[in-house]
Amino acid sequence: MIISKTQLLLIVLAPLLGSVVAGLLGRQIGRRGAQYATILGVAVSCALSAHVLWQLVAGGASPFNQNIYTFFQVGEYAAHVGFMVDRLTAMMMVVVTFVSLLVHVYTIGYMADDPGYQRFFSYISLFTFSMLMLVMSNNFLQLFFGWEAVGLVSYLLIGFWFKRPSAVFANMKAFLVNRVGDFGFLLGIAGVLLWFGTLDYATVFANAPLLQGQAVQIFAGHSWEIATIICVCLFIGAMGKSAQVPLHVWLPDSMEGPTPISALIHAATMVTAGIFMVARMSPLFELSQTALNFVLFVGATTAFFTGLIGIVQNDIKRVVAYSTLSQLGYMTVALGVSAYSAAVFHLMTHAFFKALLFLAAGSVIIGMHHEQDMRRMGGLRKYMPITYWTSVIGTLALVGTPFFSGFYSKDTIIEAAAHNAHHAHSWVATYGYWAVLGGVIVTSFYSFRLLFMTFHGKERFRDAHADHGHADAAHAHDDHAHGDASPGGHDDHGHDHGHDAHEPHESPWVVTVPLILLAIPSVVVGFFTVGPMLFGTDWRGHHAEALVPGQAVHFFTGAIDFLDPARDTVAAVGEEFHGPVAFALHGILAWPFALTVAGFLLAALLYLWKPDLAGRARSAFAPLVRVLEEKYGFDKLWIDGFAAGGVALGRVSRWIDSTLIDGVIVNGSARVVDLAATLLRRTQSGYLYHYAFAMIIGLIALLAVLMRFWR
Repeated sequence: MIISKTQLLLIVLAPLLGSVVAGLLGRQIGRRGAQYATILGVAVSCALSAHVLWQLVAGGASPFNQNIYTFFQVGEYAAHVGFMVDRLTAMMMVVVTFVSLLVHVYTIGYMADDPGYQRFFSYISLFTFSMLMLVMSNNFLQLFFGWEAVGLVSYLLIGFWFKRPSAVFANMKAFLVNRVGDFGFLLGIAGVLLWFGTLDYATVFANAPLLQGQAVQIFAGHSWEIATIICVCLFIGAMGKSAQVPLHVWLPDSMEGPTPISALIHAATMVTAGIFMVARMSPLFELSQTALNFVLFVGATTAFFTGLIGIVQNDIKRVVAYSTLSQLGYMTVALGVSAYSAAVFHLMTHAFFKALLFLAAGSVIIGMHHEQDMRRMGGLRKYMPITYWTSVIGTLALVGTPFFSGFYSKDTIIEAAAHNAHHAHSWVATYGYWAVLGGVIVTSFYSFRLLFMTFHGKERFRDAHADHGHADAAHAHDDHAHGDASPGGHDDHGHDHGHDAHEPHESPWVVTVPLILLAIPSVVVGFFTVGPMLFGTDWRGHHAEALVPGQAVHFFTGAIDFLDPARDTVAAVGEEFHGPVAFALHGILAWPFALTVAGFLLAALLYLWKPDLAGRARSAFAPLVRVLEEKYGFDKLWIDGFAAGGVALGRVSRWIDSTLIDGVIVNGSARVVDLAATLLRRTQSGYLYHYAFAMIIGLIALLAVLMRFWR
């Protein structure tokens, strides 16, 4: 069985065609035409992607790696458009298109009253095309094209409501912070071209061992390994795209965009691009332990400390956003301990339950008539049963409850970090393990806090109706009215923002059906895929060699199958794997589950059983709460530090340019010439006796000089 080039082209071009139709012909075809064109395009892409994955996994097809088009060739350097489709790529293609398809359907209900309906469908379809170009590329130049295209479309989507100043600020923030990371990413690609002479993946990976031990002096007397330089620069790009500390500040503000794009950005597409890229570049990263330690440190810091910020958030979408930051940190930790397959496995499971949680949050916002502050909710489970139960499933998957999808991927990462800490004997490895372990209780606490504040307890929205706000309303939306509220006191669909006489209600079927379809893989996909994807077994835990003699046993064969056995942390964890049931039962007795239960009990105590304790705890830990509310000062660092410093530097540069260069050098030289010309012009009077007098004075001066010289 052979993967068809035509099939791959259809996968990429179908969403692009839908985007072009909806974007350029939106007025002619109307709302229904735009939604059907884009949904059809993404549905075709999803179906064909699933078929490609089936061909690779069950059909015995070989990975596809072929150039489709030559963009340019200058001497020995050439740029191509091509596809590399192996199991890693195919898995990403299915996840991206499946989540995107459900987001498209969800958008029909969520954006029903928005005047930019066709434009939004065009954008999200273009976003899907960009992500597919990124994950399917077979060279660094096409990777960079998809990388930048995803960033550009996310800029358009975050600032979709461009009349709202906070949305404009958020999309500009996302765009500029990502440019910082992309500068490092571009340097890494330049390093690849410099030392390998090509941008083709296969050639670079085949010659990667030649970099072992090679070094260069960037600064005199300081030698750096070439592999370390390339990998650190590439990872800086991943830090921006996958929102790792300190380039994480754009991600929470991206909540200014509509909820469907929040799900798309935070679930399966933009933020996971960096994780996918590092996994794809793993042959290079394995050459540098220094680069891996850097990845591990950044990921561990992101996993724990950004999760803490989620504890003090009151906007329902922002809590889920900080959860995304923390889970991206877990994936990055997996990359840092060489557990690349565990990282992309968590990427896959996370895509389903995080998209579910974001879309469930959007359903709550619809049911609450576009209210996002959890302090104005409560008791919604009887009004929104489908949203409630799907939210419960998403929450249980997120916190790593045994037998749910999130458990299998998250627990594997924690076990891999523990194995690395035990054998690496370095402070970075130990720090990474304790960070992901501490992140477990933090994740459990803010996740169940969201669930209890939104769906359980007192119906606080009735108090909001009566007195136009909660007692904490003065402090609500302290992030400048972020989320789905438009300027002028209206919500994002143009409705009046008041709460009078509105009862919460369940969302329409175009919203709830995607929730149900995402809830299913959030429960079962981890159970059935943990063995095949991570440990080379079938779903029951039996080794695949006994089932299909001669067939490759590792899911990521050809993509992630080159690890040194001494550093293969996933294989070490797999030695104790005896099937998904035994794995889950063992997890019940492990520390992560105990910490999960502790986070659940603490959240239940503060927000369900003794809600008055929450205010006391907030007062008791006021200094820590203030630090978390200020997000450790990173926003101030970027806005008041780097951005303000850049503005100040621009003012100094403008002063130098206008005062010194233009005023003194350019205009000053012109004034000198003008003054000299004015003085010389006065000597040309036209009177003969003036010239005779000047000649006499000149002759006297000349004689005086000559006489002095002869002496």
